[in-house]
Amino acid sequence: MLYPSLTYQKNNAILVIRLPLVKDRKEIGQLSCELWDLCTDILLDPDIRVIILTGTEENSFSIDPEMADFGSEEEEDTEGIGQCLAEAIGRLDVPVIAAIQGDATGQGLELALACDIRIASEESRFGVTHIRKGIVPQDGGTQRLPRLVGRAKAMEMMLTGAIIEAREAFRIGLVNLVVPPEKLTETVSEMAKEMASKGPIAVRYAKEAIYKGMDMTLEQGLRLEADLYLLLHTTRDRTEGIHAFRSKKTPRFKGE
Repeated sequence: MLYPSLTYQKNNAILVIRLPLVKDRKEIGQLSCELWDLCTDILLDPDIRVIILTGTEENSFSIDPEMADFGSEEEEDTEGIGQCLAEAIGRLDVPVIAAIQGDATGQGLELALACDIRIASEESRFGVTHIRKGIVPQDGGTQRLPRLVGRAKAMEMMLTGAIIEAREAFRIGLVNLVVPPEKLTETVSEMAKEMASKGPIAVRYAKEAIYKGMDMTLEQGLRLEADLYLLLHTTRDRTEGIHAFRSKKTPRFKGE
């Protein structure tokens, strides 16, 4: 399927999605619809094991919070505008790596927060800048950011609207890696290939256990982990992993 805003390319088990540089409210609405449709197709495609979310140009993860605000008096037609972007990515069951070149601010940062791994260029900057426009995050920022960096740092970032550099983002746990700009694509691709080579069912279950377990008591989380572990024993991939280990060969997982 072709989309006016999004571009994507599938290379074996890895799907690369490229975001446009959003310039106005209508483009956000269009992007939201396209991203939701694409992610729905991804959920139905068992061959996709890892997703890389990046931009068509620098600063594609930077979206002015005011553009995503609902009900502007200056816009007569606000239907379909201000829709969420992050939830489309957040509901995926395969790993999603954000490759951030340039700034990630406003709703663009909220989208990056919905990804599982964030790798940024040394020149990138980050900010929850909504408060500067007299609004609050509406695409998951108030919930996802504290879970990554802790309540105190999330409070500081949101209530001041401050912009932080890439190294500081790495220090507080907002991003997983910071690399030179020219190494970003290579670093993200290598990580994606590494993930794609692993058992896809085990990868999905690990992601599920982490996310769901964070909202459970320790006892409930451990029970979920045990249940998923037992379910894996019913798969052919589990048998393949055992045979490959005993034979000292590289396993060939099929997601079965």
